[in-house]
Amino acid sequence: MVQSAELLLDSGLDAAVRREWAALSDAGLPSQNRHRGESNRPHITVAVAASMPVAVDDGVAVRFDPFDVRLGGLVVFGGRTITLARLVVSTSELLDLHARMHEAVGEDSLEHLAPGRWTPHVTLARRLTSEEAGSAVRLLSTSIEDLVGSAVALRRWDGEAKRAWRIG
Repeated sequence: MVQSAELLLDSGLDAAVRREWAALSDAGLPSQNRHRGESNRPHITVAVAASMPVAVDDGVAVRFDPFDVRLGGLVVFGGRTITLARLVVSTSELLDLHARMHEAVGEDSLEHLAPGRWTPHVTLARRLTSEEAGSAVRLLSTSIEDLVGSAVALRRWDGEAKRAWRIG
């Protein structure tokens, strides 16, 4: 099961992303808005592994201090299905935190999350068909602008236990 570490966004960024989720949902398109679980909220995943070291869970391995975040344009990830997301503009703070988290997690980390391979993003919709992805991009791109705010907390998600908690 998935174990992850995620950056949480300030209330303004959170609300802006949720408005995009709602716009997709209102248009009858897949959206993260459809997931009603309490833990479902806009976030930036910084580590994913089969297991997390205790030092990550207790906040000892990686110190977190809030920093500015800018969400840029739309990005489409392909595969069996399509994921639509907002790119996160890389900053030295973000890349430093990611590198420290990758080092703390070690070899259990997923390959596509390694430094130099990771694409920081906030997911808007998953499991889209190519037609739905085109509709979603057309819908959101009519008024796309950068969203600016802060990463305010680091949380852990335990996919097996279905629970989340803040680190540190």
